Amino acid sequence: MIEKLKSLAIFATVVDKGSFRGAAGHLDLAPSRVSQIVSDLESDLGVTLLYRSTRKLSLTSEGEILYPKVTGMLLEAETGLDALNLISTEPTGELRVTAPAFIAQTEMMTTLSEFSNNYKKILLKIQFSDHQQDLIKEGFDVGIRAGWLKDSELMSRNIGHANRLLVASPDYVMSKPEPSSPVDLETWDWVHFSMRGERAEFVSTDGHTETVQCKHRIEVDSAYALYEFAIRHQGLTMIPESLASRGIARGELVHVIPGWSVMPLSLQAVWPDRSRRESLALLFVRFLADNANR
Repeated sequence: MIEKLKSLAIFATVVDKGSFRGAAGHLDLAPSRVSQIVSDLESDLGVTLLYRSTRKLSLTSEGEILYPKVTGMLLEAETGLDALNLISTEPTGELRVTAPAFIAQTEMMTTLSEFSNNYKKILLKIQFSDHQQDLIKEGFDVGIRAGWLKDSELMSRNIGHANRLLVASPDYVMSKPEPSSPVDLETWDWVHFSMRGERAEFVSTDGHTETVQCKHRIEVDSAYALYEFAIRHQGLTMIPESLASRGIARGELVHVIPGWSVMPLSLQAVWPDRSRRESLALLFVRFLADNANR
């Protein structure tokens, strides 16, 4: 029975990873060994669980029945192991996190390092990407999101904010009339971040607000790409303060209308309601919240 449970777990991993090779890499086994284990499981059960082709794997009707049962079993087992962390003197396990790429250039890296130093038996795996990942589908335990959350079934907690600056290259700014307020910038070119809206809100030092329509000819999905286009004189853009400060220090960028502030981005930690590693996820989120924007 123990071997069959192991085979079932390997079968579920093959489905999750979409291939025998992907599962083999995750499990640190040879692809041929993974394939043989699944074949032996099918022989033992007397059914075919996977359609195999050179392009992809797909579940048979029998596989469709078995797969959710197996994943439920594995989830319950991981939840049980995770519950032991609540009474353990030292939390242990793997924690998979996804975060925006610009976080790697912020002080949050200090917080993440301190978390790792404090909990040496937790393996912290972080994917830095400007693409918003599906936590459940991709198997992440916690996601860090920048911006305002849409309706979501995920649990969430505010962990601070990220300041942004409106910048452009000195040459581009010199080619335009000096702006007196954000509204004057509606005729300028913008480099747009695809995950944000096309309107920007500004706040003056005396609390006055203005909203600007950002007309753009370039749209990207990376904060670093915004920076690179801006220093090449392609127009205005809003980027994280840490990235903007680097460009300003190098003389590649200037802060445009510094008397007005761009609305900061809210930073949220999100996690599934039934996380596989709930105690580790909550421990991590509380640590981030307690150390937010120090």
